[in-house]
Amino acid sequence: MAGYYVQNFGCRATQADGAALERQFEERGLDRAPAPQQAEIVVLNTCTVTASADQDARAAIRRLHRENPNCQIVVTGCYAQRAPQEVAALPGVSRVVGNSHKHRLAELAGVKSRTSDFGLHTSDLDPPTLDLRLRTSDFGLADSGVGLRASHTAAADSRHEKSFVPLTALVANAGGGELAEGRGPRADVGGPTSDVRVFVSDIFAHTELLAAPVFDAANERTRPNLKVQDGCDNRCSFCVIPFVRGQSRSLPLSDVIREAGALVAAGYRELVISGINLGRWGRDLASGSQLSGFSHGLLRPTPFESLVRAILAETSIEKLRISSVEPMDWTDSLIGLVAGTPRIAKHAHVPMQSGSDRVLRLMHRKYRPWHYREKIQKIREAMPAAAIGADVMTGFPGENDADFEATRKMIEDLPFTYLHVFTYSARPGTPAASMPQQIPVQVARERNRILRDLAAQKKQAFMRSFVGQTLEAITLNVQEGNSTEALTDNYLKMRLAGKRDSNRWVQAQVAGMDGETLVGS
Repeated sequence: MAGYYVQNFGCRATQADGAALERQFEERGLDRAPAPQQAEIVVLNTCTVTASADQDARAAIRRLHRENPNCQIVVTGCYAQRAPQEVAALPGVSRVVGNSHKHRLAELAGVKSRTSDFGLHTSDLDPPTLDLRLRTSDFGLADSGVGLRASHTAAADSRHEKSFVPLTALVANAGGGELAEGRGPRADVGGPTSDVRVFVSDIFAHTELLAAPVFDAANERTRPNLKVQDGCDNRCSFCVIPFVRGQSRSLPLSDVIREAGALVAAGYRELVISGINLGRWGRDLASGSQLSGFSHGLLRPTPFESLVRAILAETSIEKLRISSVEPMDWTDSLIGLVAGTPRIAKHAHVPMQSGSDRVLRLMHRKYRPWHYREKIQKIREAMPAAAIGADVMTGFPGENDADFEATRKMIEDLPFTYLHVFTYSARPGTPAASMPQQIPVQVARERNRILRDLAAQKKQAFMRSFVGQTLEAITLNVQEGNSTEALTDNYLKMRLAGKRDSNRWVQAQVAGMDGETLVGS
């Protein structure tokens, strides 16, 4: 029986997509290979948030083609959606499946269903032609010059007809290459040109949401992460994500409760909910009636807050952890809910990007520095021991010394316990890529280092404040010698003495610190 392997690159949302892809193959009776070198079908689920992410994907494809030349390489994800013709030209690639078609990837890879004797072939699709253009106008972008000629057929599976526009012909007038009839040119090194099947269409016509719990590779018996939202309706000037993941869309409440309930029934004690723009969950759903029973107080809660209340009410999950939520979605009511509910982890990740008002405006962010400062202060006042993290970018076009100092000073002043610091990377077609005053990479990287050093100091101070105290922590599936790794409710790594079963909440006394790890007993 053919074996498959899914290799994921990038964020939690991509990893969640990868878990859903694995579910597709398993439902068709395929076994997961132990390594890509041993698989007959290898799916590379790519990221495109930075130029280095694209480079990592290309390197992985070339390496896989060298190490397993006979396997079918299927490239999907954000890079495949953004630049299908570029991906199709790489040696060894047999199929390019954009995010628009990811929910049918196993089928499009030719894998037979358990109930069918026939695999899918792109030649089976023969609908009338529909011309599409990439929706760059929504972003204020210049036209990319890539035209999509998509097809639609009544013979296609009716379950998918309303959710996407299938593509059987893609024309790319770039570099003189033409992708037609769902195939693209590939120049194999030292070999003849061969055809690549390409499945990419307008991501804004796509309403499917892949959802399957994902686990850290080393912790497959603890802390599942469930993606409940995908896509983004914001148009940050530096970000390509809306154009590779599409509009904001939500996993229906009934599906969230079903998946969460199944994880609880399987014995998991902590659930992480995530999304591309998690705080926007539910705003695209047709009716709010399914959430009406979870209103609280005189003010109607946001759909996302209602989701959190519903998960707590409808499941017996011991701990719910909320991943990244934009600052303006941290309402007073949500802060109060997280602070006042022991079953919600005391952890707030609030993207910041910059402390400069001028830079935030250039970024098209929807808040000002004083708004952000107020939110963080409210979270700290409500939860004195909470982890508070942020995403910060250095080197955005036009960021001068005063702008950077405003960012550095805000980070110094606010009670952050960790930061994710990124160096700006120009993404093709985004407004920021064509802005004047692009920052030299050496300057951007030095600013990155300064912020990472400051974040490390703040994290150490936060950790020291718990020495001698008792913290709640969940044991992980990692053991070294005579100790067990754990993660505290407020998002600190801890090493516990002795070998312990994974997936157990414990009360641990903090005896000291070892680098970035608490030592507990």
